[in-house]
Amino acid sequence: MDLTLEVWRQAGESAEGRFETYDAPDVSEDMSFLEMLDLVNERLIAEEREPIAFDHDCREGICGSCGVMINGKAHGPQLGTATCQLHMRQFEDGDRIVVEPWRAKAFAIVRDLVVDRSPLDRIIEAGGYISAPTGAAPDANMIPVPKESADAAMDAAACIGCAACIAACPNSAGQLFTSAKLAHLDLLPQGQPERYKRVEAMVETMEEFFGSCTNHGECESACPKSISIDNIALMNRDYLIAKLKNRKLAGQH
Repeated sequence: MDLTLEVWRQAGESAEGRFETYDAPDVSEDMSFLEMLDLVNERLIAEEREPIAFDHDCREGICGSCGVMINGKAHGPQLGTATCQLHMRQFEDGDRIVVEPWRAKAFAIVRDLVVDRSPLDRIIEAGGYISAPTGAAPDANMIPVPKESADAAMDAAACIGCAACIAACPNSAGQLFTSAKLAHLDLLPQGQPERYKRVEAMVETMEEFFGSCTNHGECESACPKSISIDNIALMNRDYLIAKLKNRKLAGQH
């Protein structure tokens, strides 16, 4: 198939950006979207022109490195799919495809389609781990965990941190990412000792960078792992409990 690409080009955060048009002839419908960009870049390099910069790593929908807006949709038109898993059979011969980076105030553009997603790292650093000493590791079957809790925790742990939820949200809210990272710890016994300390620290760090959730639901639709917004409700409940606990503790002194 022959395609036309409108690609956002920007040399850096402070540089002025613009769309540039590229022809993409002889694209196989079996190519992934990133393989199609590779093909375009090979032609640009052969013409001694600057290739398009974009993030990628595993190309298996696991690492969360890739991610662009494709015709205004995070990761493109196919639901539950990362950019690297999107195949060109989703498009038609002669299509014009607009490719942009994630658009969020907290994500500075590094170059072209590459953005700085380090604010997500700050949220994890605030509490996205278990540090309570537990002694020697017990046998796995010694800790009873309800199957429903284990399933919900594993569903939340599927988050790959690509930030599609933030890019798709009209408010650039980080609630789905943060709640998924909280839920996969807070739903299991090992996460209980630091549960309320964790939710308070991570939510308040999130609020330093991202907007507020107003229940549009775009985050769940854009998520390549289809993570449920039910996790946001769980996070909000735990955050309120955490603040109440702190007020009670403050009143004891």
